Amino acid sequence: MRTRILSIFGTRPEAIKMAPVVKELEKHQDSIESFVCVTAQHREMLDQVLSLFEIEPQVDLDLMEANQTLSSLTARALNGVTNVLLDIKPDIVLLQGDTTTVMVASLASFYQKIMVGHVEAGLRTYDKYSPFPEEINRRLVSAMATYNFAPTQKAANALMTEGFSKESIFITGNTVIDALLATIKKDCELDMDFLDPNKKLILVTAHRRENFGKPFQNMCKALKEIVVRNPDIEVVYPVHLNPNVRKPVNQILENTERFHLIEPLGYKKFVHLMNRSHLVLTDSGGIQEEAPSLGKPVLVLRNETERPEAIEAGTAKLVGTDIDTIINETEKLLHNRDEYEKMARAVNPYGDGNAADRIVKIILSEKRSL
Repeated sequence: MRTRILSIFGTRPEAIKMAPVVKELEKHQDSIESFVCVTAQHREMLDQVLSLFEIEPQVDLDLMEANQTLSSLTARALNGVTNVLLDIKPDIVLLQGDTTTVMVASLASFYQKIMVGHVEAGLRTYDKYSPFPEEINRRLVSAMATYNFAPTQKAANALMTEGFSKESIFITGNTVIDALLATIKKDCELDMDFLDPNKKLILVTAHRRENFGKPFQNMCKALKEIVVRNPDIEVVYPVHLNPNVRKPVNQILENTERFHLIEPLGYKKFVHLMNRSHLVLTDSGGIQEEAPSLGKPVLVLRNETERPEAIEAGTAKLVGTDIDTIINETEKLLHNRDEYEKMARAVNPYGDGNAADRIVKIILSEKRSL
């Protein structure tokens, strides 16, 4: 009898990191019956990734609503996912990361006594409000997971420190590297005639909820000052759709010379733009893992990170949201070649691109029961 595995995800980052796992599951049709359910917590950006990796979900809950709150999304997702579980009756539910979709799907699976496999388990900041609500989401998922697929030894150690058994923890590498390496091989026209090949390109992404308000304003002011002070650079910022992001970005950065505010990009185009860049400033989690694989230094616009391996390896540096710190650390990488090369050549700690293969092999070899 084939093992029924249901992969559930709802946002673009989840889809990117789950896509290699879904494609690997499809290679084992003799022993695995694979299903995909999307909640569409993020609609447009999710659909781009599904198209890129040629994934057709069996179930699309289409839960996204304008101005949705965490509580309303949670309630709708819990009911929706529960109905899917009752219909498909999977042996294992696979989830990735720390979104509301992941937390709710793990809870729904627990209520139905269905095993959960958690991809990218063990990330921690130990500050329950940063990132919010992700830090608590991933802790809750760990408590309900049968399989904790940790991307690194440090993540595995965090789980063991919290009392989870070694038998439930597997170090696999991060599936985002699988997705990145597959995507960078695909041909892609950036269609960005405004870019000047004679200038250093800084790629910016920033959208985290805990940075809304004054921290976000500080980041924008720092970015504007960096461009004004350094005529040999230009900045591209694909601006997140959230109005809490768009308002300060447009107020502070619009019409700034050599600062290009663009709409969010599809994953393939974004990866190729990242490869074209000189360095990356971000408050995103996944980019801290991806950019080092392309040899791009990352300055993290947060006060803490659940990815300390990148900091310790020297591929990323925490700079927070203080204006002077952001400016100083960015200009150090722009003007000090030794500092730049030290980060660019550091070894990425997040794996070799074979994480999905390891995860599927573990599932096939373990075949656990609750």
